[in-house]
Amino acid sequence: MSATAEATNIAAPRSGRIDPKYTRGKGKSGNFEMLAWLFMRLSGVLLVVLIFVHLFSNLMVGEGINGIDFGLVAGKWASPIWQIWDLAMLWLAMLHGTNGVRTIIDDYTESDKVRFWLKIVLYAASTAIIVLGTLVIFTFEPCMVDSTGQLLDRSPSFCFDQAAFN
Repeated sequence: MSATAEATNIAAPRSGRIDPKYTRGKGKSGNFEMLAWLFMRLSGVLLVVLIFVHLFSNLMVGEGINGIDFGLVAGKWASPIWQIWDLAMLWLAMLHGTNGVRTIIDDYTESDKVRFWLKIVLYAASTAIIVLGTLVIFTFEPCMVDSTGQLLDRSPSFCFDQAAFN
């Protein structure tokens, strides 16, 4: 074997001889990463279905884009089915996006300290949006009343229909 052949000896792929600067250590995250990868694929498919049904019901049924207003949202959220539908979209979209950004942070930050703080900010923002969005969906009250309890004129029409029955 010549000196040139020995100098160009490169480790075979997957030989286990990886320069330590290219690894972040082996450990418990292997199974988590596989589950995160699987979640991204499954949630992506489910989100496509959820979003297209959402768009179809808002844009193609009824008055189309001209019919999208406060009353439409209030009417939809009066049904538990649409509340759950929108909740599933919110949760899946936020978790899917958070997982994607987490992967980007892991891939592109070199400092462990910076990586830690970026993930803290990411998780805090995601948690806040999920909690606030969930509260809005389940505590939404479309029938606006004044201080005396009378319905305001800007309330959706179905509020006046309900007031007639009370």
